[in-house]
Amino acid sequence: MAAGTISDLVVAARGTSTTPSRSPYFVEASIDIAAAVAAKGSALEAGEIIQAITVPANTMIMTAGIEVTTAVDASSADAVISLGVTGLDVDRFVAGFEFDADDAPAGTYTTQADGSAPVVIGGTADTIDLELDSITTAPITGVLRVFAVLLDVDAQGGTADEVDRDQLA
Repeated sequence: MAAGTISDLVVAARGTSTTPSRSPYFVEASIDIAAAVAAKGSALEAGEIIQAITVPANTMIMTAGIEVTTAVDASSADAVISLGVTGLDVDRFVAGFEFDADDAPAGTYTTQADGSAPVVIGGTADTIDLELDSITTAPITGVLRVFAVLLDVDAQGGTADEVDRDQLA
């Protein structure tokens, strides 16, 4: 089966604010490699996209990263992933992270990609995605925690010209 996009594991971002004093908020998704393999129906391969976090329209992704919470199986080899927004910059936040068992035991965090910078999602929602860059022997187990810090940058709306109390006087 050819590489494609796995969207069965995506988690929607929560925590948007409608108050004028908006604050950044933290979101995370746990990506179970075994569940990704089951969703695809065959072994993962280079070029595979695994959607991790849905980002609402008009949101800035301030930063994002990956933590290995359960190391991938020992049989995997040369499994390399990136993290970003497919269609904009697939390796904006993490580029070329080797996550096989020898190189990334549980508790390993990724390093920010050179030149990583915030991304503003435009008028339509998008996703923060993992891309499998290359794999010699595909992993079949393991868990990756994808996390991001987001900020709602949508317009705050108009201000009231008059309020009910003005009409009561």
